[in-house]
Amino acid sequence: MLSKEEIVEYFKSLQDDICRQLEGADGTGKFEEDLWERPGGGGGRTRILQGTHIEKGGVNFSAVHGTLPEKISKALNVSEGNFLATGVSIVQHPKSPMVPIIHMNVRYFELSDGSWWFGGGIDLTPHYIVGEDASYFHKQLKSVCDKHHENYYPEFKQWADDYFFLKHRKETRGVGGIFFDRLSAKNGFSKEERFAFVKDVGELFAPIYTHLIGKNKDLPYGEKEIDWQRLRRGRYVEFNLVWDKGTKFGLDTDGRTESILMSLPPLAAWEYSHLPEEGSKEANTLSKLRKGIDWINHKE
Repeated sequence: MLSKEEIVEYFKSLQDDICRQLEGADGTGKFEEDLWERPGGGGGRTRILQGTHIEKGGVNFSAVHGTLPEKISKALNVSEGNFLATGVSIVQHPKSPMVPIIHMNVRYFELSDGSWWFGGGIDLTPHYIVGEDASYFHKQLKSVCDKHHENYYPEFKQWADDYFFLKHRKETRGVGGIFFDRLSAKNGFSKEERFAFVKDVGELFAPIYTHLIGKNKDLPYGEKEIDWQRLRRGRYVEFNLVWDKGTKFGLDTDGRTESILMSLPPLAAWEYSHLPEEGSKEANTLSKLRKGIDWINHKE
């Protein structure tokens, strides 16, 4: 029977492996590690890289436990008691506006009453949407999903479209990806099967992002593209502070604030009522920030 200790140790090793691959892709940057403890129980390892191609990248591991706060038990609609929450959370903000922002989270949650589930997701937020890159990204996700169940990709893609959506802006955060939660033993799945899927998602992250860095890092850009990058980063901040459930969970369980907010970019901008020039590549990107696009077969 799969134990919580095995899951915790796997997430630690996943953090190590992803950090090694990202350092290789950046070329010069090295992760700085910050170990922390949660007063209510548990702790984690926050790692931040500020390098040549990755302006600010965070790869977090945490395993926190203790008494589940009443606010969280009500939000999750679960019984009060002790809990364990562990996982790896990643956000990479590249230096070049031609390289996309990427996020991934894989996690496990367990209650003292014996209930458990896995969750996670991975999504891509280009500053400039490139159909070829979006198609590549979604093909990789579909391949992993199809390995485990034919319904995973269509269900989890739709879930991502709905989740990574800025309701107040009426636009998606980027080109989506997959999002899943409460993956438990229901529908005949074993704990081992659910974990195998989560592991495959986690191990897909580094090959995808190192490919996108290598493909786009040397493309030319100027001040206009940097200004647009900072506006798009502003949207990213809005989502994470207003809508992201992981941010809320971390803060509501007295998690470490610096680690929770490592997802925010080093520099962002807000311009009042900004509208890009009609026919521009910025306007083209805005036009594609919507739900339901079949990115695998999408044509420019």
